[in-house]
Parts: sequence; C-alpha cells; structure tokens
Amino acid sequence: MLGQEVFFSSTTATYGQPSRIPIAEDTLQLPINPYGFTKLVIERALKDYAHAYGFAGAALRYFNASGASADGTIGEDHAPETHLIPLILQVALGQRESIQVFGNDYPTADGTCMRDYIHVEDLATAHVTALEKLEAGKVLEVNLGTGVGNSVLEVIKACRKASGHPIPVVMSPRRAGEPAELVAECALAKTLLGWEPRYRRIEDIVQTAWNWHSRHPQGYNDRR
Repeated sequence: MLGQEVFFSSTTATYGQPSRIPIAEDTLQLPINPYGFTKLVIERALKDYAHAYGFAGAALRYFNASGASADGTIGEDHAPETHLIPLILQVALGQRESIQVFGNDYPTADGTCMRDYIHVEDLATAHVTALEKLEAGKVLEVNLGTGVGNSVLEVIKACRKASGHPIPVVMSPRRAGEPAELVAECALAKTLLGWEPRYRRIEDIVQTAWNWHSRHPQGYNDRR
C-alpha cells in the first residue's frame, strides 16, 4: 500500500480547442475557459508535489460524466442544474418549457457541439482500477471517455426516446469558450489500466438517467 495517494478529478477542458480529434493525452493543453485553466493549474501543481514529496497521484481527465446508477439509487441532483442531460429531462418532467441549445453553426454534422459522454459507473470502475497502478513520485494522466461523440441534438433525440416526451428546443447563440468537438482517445486507459467503458451508446446512458429522474423528479428531496 502506498503511503500517500491523491486522485484529482480533472477534465477534457484542459485541452481547450484541441488540435486533433480524438484527443490523446499528449495533445497540447491550452484551455480556453476558466474551468479548464484552473484544472490545468492543479494538474501541474500535483505533478510538482508528487515529484517533491514522493506521493502517488492520478489526474483523471473526465469527458462528460453522465447517467445514473443501474439500480436507480444514485443520480444527478444539482442546484442549480447545469448538465445537459438532466436539463433536457427536466423538460420531459414538465419542469421546464424547453431546452436551450447554444449554437447550431459549429463545424459538426448537425451544427451543434459534440461531446463524449461517459457513464458514472464506468468512471467509478476506472478509479478503482487506477488505484492499483499508482507509483510513488508520479502522476498518472489518463483520459476517461468512450471514444464516441454525440451532438447536443443527438442527446436530445435520445432523451425523447427514453422519456416518450417531445422536448421542444429553443436555438440560441453560441456561448463563449465552447469548443466544437471533444471526443476522447481511450487507448491509454486500456493499455495502462486495462479499462474499457461498458456504456458506449448515448441511448443506454440516457436511459439510466431517465430511470432515476422519472422516479426522483425533485432529486434527493423526493423520497418516493
């Protein structure tokens, strides 16, 4: 057992607008928003501290964490909610009139941003696996995604299918600091950790989210 271990939940946002897709770990990290910048600062500090004090670390770069536990006991409940899938499902639940889509003029197939959605249970498994691979004085830097990209409109379509609701869309201008496409290259996670995601289809990820939200429309305040 190592003496000191630090796991840091980092993010794909450290790459900014990547020079290539899919994004490998050696892609230049040039964040374009404060969220990605602060995560990168901590990544670099973590490596310095690991080198100086000999502890073992991991900077796990999440792509878009999504979904809910398969048994329906754990799901997303943020106040305010900012994540795309729960926001869309709030429309299906009658808690919002529509879902706002920011930008339909990106260089993607349907003009909306494309992201890599990784199921929370796959993220949890990756953490357990990474714990066994830590080395004193080093920081493991690994992308955690599926290697599959889905656009905002594709996610909305999956939510319509899971919920059976039409889910109206309102198009709005782009938000600053949003790259067009963020999709993971997952080869390193497979090689170093022996890890691969179980959930790859956005429909399956969304279905677990809907199972939870439909049973807990008020989040953890709903005890039904």
